[in-house]
Amino acid sequence: MKVLVTGAAGYIGSLVTSMILRQGHRVIALDSLMYGANALLGMYSEESFHFMKGDIRDVDVVQRAIDGVDAVVHLAAIVGDPACASNPELTREVNLEASLQLLDFAQRYDVSRFIFASTCSNYGKMPDPSDCVTENSALRPISLYADTKVAVERKLLDLSSEECPGITVLRFATAFGLSPRMRFDLTVNDFTLQVLTNRKLEVYGQQFCRPYIHVVDIARAVCLVIDQPIERVGARVFNIGDTSQNYTKGQIVDLVCAEVGMDVKIRYVERSEDPRDYRVDFSRVRDELGFLATRHVEDGIREVADIIRQGVITDFDNPNYRN
Repeated sequence: MKVLVTGAAGYIGSLVTSMILRQGHRVIALDSLMYGANALLGMYSEESFHFMKGDIRDVDVVQRAIDGVDAVVHLAAIVGDPACASNPELTREVNLEASLQLLDFAQRYDVSRFIFASTCSNYGKMPDPSDCVTENSALRPISLYADTKVAVERKLLDLSSEECPGITVLRFATAFGLSPRMRFDLTVNDFTLQVLTNRKLEVYGQQFCRPYIHVVDIARAVCLVIDQPIERVGARVFNIGDTSQNYTKGQIVDLVCAEVGMDVKIRYVERSEDPRDYRVDFSRVRDELGFLATRHVEDGIREVADIIRQGVITDFDNPNYRN
């Protein structure tokens, strides 16, 4: 297939693009290069790779990128609560308006598959955080980031199977691990960095829980969906993660300290409320598509610790490592 990947130079997008190429598909990689293009350099030697620099808000760019493609993997977004809160207008333009515009073009150009990257943050704060939510649970977005994702989801799922049969919504757990476009502002990666470089860590709300998934497994899940028959994944929602990887912040701290084997000064700051406190059930993607995580939180901690200890990355304050 010919696949358009938006946000192809990003933390998730760079790995998704690489894996799709390895599956034998052709890729149109679209990105505005907000965080640079280094993550894509290794793909330029691939004959099936074509890069387009552009903003998904630009109608002309989108028309040129989507013409003739069989599938869209829509990852481009302002990602994360802090980034969205810092520029609400841009967030609505990119995450909501541009996503709906992209969907409109996908329908006009008869694109058979449209995979939308959403988030488990859509579940928000659950009435009983000890229960695991499923794809059928109520969505309670409490941030602008989640609000925009839920709004796009609803539009996608309101379409009939005749209008756009190959729509799939993937709600990703909180990502961690190494990527060509590295991020150190994600919980597991950040805690590992702070422990190794500062030997101290300040943690807010240690009791609050959420699910985690390695970024490589996110890419695997996207590629798995691309290669499924449309009747198995069309007009469907899948939580993407592993039920065993639901952890509180305090548990993540314990795992980091156990893996790095250092004396660390930990300061826990009590919080009675956290808008993101939820556990997620991932049995649907396991039972229906056979998806299981191949890397767990401990694996991510070890690999992040390794690149820090061996000096693979040294400029940790580089803004390109944070959203």
